[in-house]
Amino acid sequence: MRIALVSEHASPLAALGGVDAGGQNVHVAALAVALARRGHEVTVHTRRTGPGQPDVVPLALGEPGVTVEHVPAGPAAPVPKDELLPYLPEFAECLARRWSAERPDVVHAHFWMSGLVSLTAAEDLGIPVVQTFHALGTVKRRWQGDADTSPPRRLQAERDIGRRALAVIATCRDEVSELAAMGVPAGRVVVVPCGVDLGLFRPDGPVAPRSGRFRVLTVSRIVPRKGVDTVVRAMPAVPGAELVIAGGDPDDPRDEEVARLRALARELGVGDRVRLIGSVGRDEVPALMRSADVLVSVPWYEPFGMVPLEALACGVPVVASAVGGHLDTVAGCGVLVPPRRPAALSPVLCDLLARPELRGALSTAGVRRARARYGWPRVAERTESVYRELVGGRLGRLTTAGG
Repeated sequence: MRIALVSEHASPLAALGGVDAGGQNVHVAALAVALARRGHEVTVHTRRTGPGQPDVVPLALGEPGVTVEHVPAGPAAPVPKDELLPYLPEFAECLARRWSAERPDVVHAHFWMSGLVSLTAAEDLGIPVVQTFHALGTVKRRWQGDADTSPPRRLQAERDIGRRALAVIATCRDEVSELAAMGVPAGRVVVVPCGVDLGLFRPDGPVAPRSGRFRVLTVSRIVPRKGVDTVVRAMPAVPGAELVIAGGDPDDPRDEEVARLRALARELGVGDRVRLIGSVGRDEVPALMRSADVLVSVPWYEPFGMVPLEALACGVPVVASAVGGHLDTVAGCGVLVPPRRPAALSPVLCDLLARPELRGALSTAGVRRARARYGWPRVAERTESVYRELVGGRLGRLTTAGG
């Protein structure tokens, strides 16, 4: 099949760790490669963010079958995703011209704005569109309230997209309930989780240097909703352990969240046990994970949560907030805690650090879970099956079975 993936703000080529660069970038890149390895021709359409970016570029050296096309929509410069709405008509026009010249068999839109442009461009051409939201505005608004910077149009747009797309791929079972509440027809929703690179994230391999203390690790974008401050607040009650925070740029004086976390650590008397090390190259993340006694990921909400899954694949015990995708990935092979509750997190950490046999059991269970359910070849196969049902006109055979 000729497959078009649309990811308007999250380029598969982007460096991770920025405000708008995270799990979606990884997901789109890995899915594209896995689909190409199954014999498909894959093009990823993303917005041009620099004047020197070529029109077309291979996604990765040595990986035939995947190209990235930079769409000229708006300024050739980085723009926060919540400010991209005015440039979407131009993006859709470019896609319509491109697909008129070379029609894909199926379009898979990632994020709600990609859904808007994909449906607009594909409608007159009769191309089936699959939607993955990655995050839902209703959930974001519920948790962030007035701090939500999404365009006001987002909630209604997501409802419209969910009803117009021929299929909606949810990444976890919790999202299925949210989509149903939005009025998305149940027969169009199928659960296909995000995946993990089992060749990169594995229990054996190099281990990053560590101190003599127990190591609690958080790998995250440094934004409030990721709940990194919850982990910092838990540390006074976890004596003898260090907290290593990977993500963001600790040397950027303009980063208010980094400054807030540092000030909080000093205020709580754990400044000497909390280290912000900044963004870590993706190839270096597994070694960092393997150096940890436990990985903590406690966002307020999480559409899926790729970092806990990567830690599970590395054999690292995981403590995660009981939200979103964590309810599928971590439940039963890690420990779930309520979000924004440092008083609930600290005793769990103390218990894990005091019990090596429990950490060993969780390590074994996590590796087994990751390998059984979440390898990218399996995820690509299941995604391909959705595409084939649409191309073959067999919508009624979609199921909501997950895991």
